[in-house]
Amino acid sequence: MEYVTAVPHPRTEAAAPARSSRRSLAAALLFGALGAAVALLATRQRWSEGTATVAGGTFPLTARGSDVTGVPAALAIVGLAALVAVFAVRRAGRLAVAGLLALSGAGIVAAALAGASDGSALDEKAAQTTGDTSATVAALTHTGWPYVAAVGGVLILLAGVLALRYGRLWPAMSGRYERGTQRPRRTARSVDPERPEEMWKALDRGEDPTGG
Repeated sequence: MEYVTAVPHPRTEAAAPARSSRRSLAAALLFGALGAAVALLATRQRWSEGTATVAGGTFPLTARGSDVTGVPAALAIVGLAALVAVFAVRRAGRLAVAGLLALSGAGIVAAALAGASDGSALDEKAAQTTGDTSATVAALTHTGWPYVAAVGGVLILLAGVLALRYGRLWPAMSGRYERGTQRPRRTARSVDPERPEEMWKALDRGEDPTGG
């Protein structure tokens, strides 16, 4: 009895890397863009709140993420720029930009988690409100927005990891407009010398109707 061994089709083997490239590219774009949007949104929300004592009474104070730390917002913008730059460079440059993308995400996570329990921003507001430089905020509480910013950082980090792993398979920007490239010259059409109207049209196009 004879057994027939199935031989994988060359097209099937070649299509596998292409599918991995498309999927990783789509995932990186989604993670990077979504992560930056989430991080930027989270930094504009209230991260902490408390009260300060003013003239025998209490005054409510709140601090947004941008008041606590400007690192997540700045790194989110850097991450977006790196995500775009990945397609503008090749080889070692792409690897470096992908690393910057991953580091931006990691930096956002670290800064957001550090700010989740930080009360210095409210203490500064309490000192400004009371006029007492030694004043501190009371009844300090924190919201969940710092952790939302950290999630955005994780998404950017994942985009960077995908770029490091699969970036060599991704397409790059077209070089048709790079310096040194020349546009193909238009071929002059053949003109019938017995038809004067065609000669005039050739002259209008900047062509030599004599074919010289």
